[in-house]
Amino acid sequence: MFNDHQDYLINDEKFLNNQTISRLIKIIHHHPNDVIKIFNLLKLCKAISVFNGLDFSIKKKIIEEFPSIKKMELLNNLSVEDRFSFLEKIPKNLLKDLIKYLNPEEKIKTLVSLGYPENSIGCLMIPYYLSVQKTCRVQEILDSLRKEVKNRDMIEIVYIVDQKGKLVDDIKIRDFLLVDPNTKVSDLMDNQYTYALNLKDTEEEASKIFSLNNRVSLPVIDDQNFLLGIVTVSDILLILNENYREYLQKIGGMEALNQSYLNEPLYRLIKKRAGWLILLFIGEMLTTTVMQEFSSFIEKAVVLALFIPLVVSSGGNSGAQAASLIIQAMALGEVKIKDWWIVMRREIICGFFLGSILGLTGFIRVIAWHKINLFNYGPHWILVGLTVFLSLIGVVLWGTLSGSMLPFIIKKFRGDPASSSVPFVATLVDVIGLIIYFSMSYILLRGTLL
Repeated sequence: MFNDHQDYLINDEKFLNNQTISRLIKIIHHHPNDVIKIFNLLKLCKAISVFNGLDFSIKKKIIEEFPSIKKMELLNNLSVEDRFSFLEKIPKNLLKDLIKYLNPEEKIKTLVSLGYPENSIGCLMIPYYLSVQKTCRVQEILDSLRKEVKNRDMIEIVYIVDQKGKLVDDIKIRDFLLVDPNTKVSDLMDNQYTYALNLKDTEEEASKIFSLNNRVSLPVIDDQNFLLGIVTVSDILLILNENYREYLQKIGGMEALNQSYLNEPLYRLIKKRAGWLILLFIGEMLTTTVMQEFSSFIEKAVVLALFIPLVVSSGGNSGAQAASLIIQAMALGEVKIKDWWIVMRREIICGFFLGSILGLTGFIRVIAWHKINLFNYGPHWILVGLTVFLSLIGVVLWGTLSGSMLPFIIKKFRGDPASSSVPFVATLVDVIGLIIYFSMSYILLRGTLL
């Protein structure tokens, strides 16, 4: 048993590290005032095990009084479960200070464990800001600024909090520079802040707020209005850049890369691209089936085969255009699922006029080539041109309609429109486009070429 006459041993690093976990816990309970001294002598792995077995009040004392480096080391090496069980009991005003000691990966895990979504703004939050109470004088704030600016890249706003730490106002630095140093903060306040992000806001919501408010940084508060930290525009820009690259890759019909193209292992590059290509290849087999069904048409009127790539590719292009526009609008929050009817009406009109423009171009091309003897489309060349004209209207109209509506359908079923829409549109338009083309040919050319 550890007796009073052995008190000197709590300064012996070797002795402490040779003790069992349960024995160390007893030592700390007998000498609560020396807990920081004891923990400073313990190896990290032993310190973590002992920490988990202590009462919350002693844990809190250790975390509050530990040196910053030791505090960072201990918090980052706790398991997610152990860290969560400790932090959930911590007062919010202390929690916001402890979060800053976690590295980015551990911070995200911790915030998710504490109930915040993985893509919430809390994962980007910097638990640093300059806050004062309204009773302070301007001179005190300027003195604080001189100290803080030495170690910070950006200080734009001073946040005013009440005695509990709730946000009540924000004041720009320049406002403090234009008044007498003895002025009280309360004299500059209007008791309202421009805008604040909630800890549970998504990254997308935050990016919209930044774009509307033209701010370098915005405060982050919780549901009770406690000021927890700030988010800077540079962090938002990094997220937007990552999302932009990811959307482009997904729209191209592949899984998003985890790193830059040249750093991505070749086998993984092939793996991320092969899945969609196989799926699209299977889908495109349907076009072969359609052409087999209409093979007799092609045998009777070989001229029809000449325009298959022209008609089908036009539908695919219009569909990809529409899908890209809607996906982008969804990503920016310009279009919601409830707006599908408005989008459909607009795209039907667009599809008809775009199809008419392309159809007229195709019709003129048939007439021009036939008249100047570049190609002989036979005695029924007018009907051939008319078939191309009407088919292009139908296929382009179908392309724009399916391209604009598919993202809504995928989003409705909780899928990712960016990763599915364009590849699906390409296959869908190819298959239905061929059916439209051959059906129009049958209607117009029956009794002549067919």
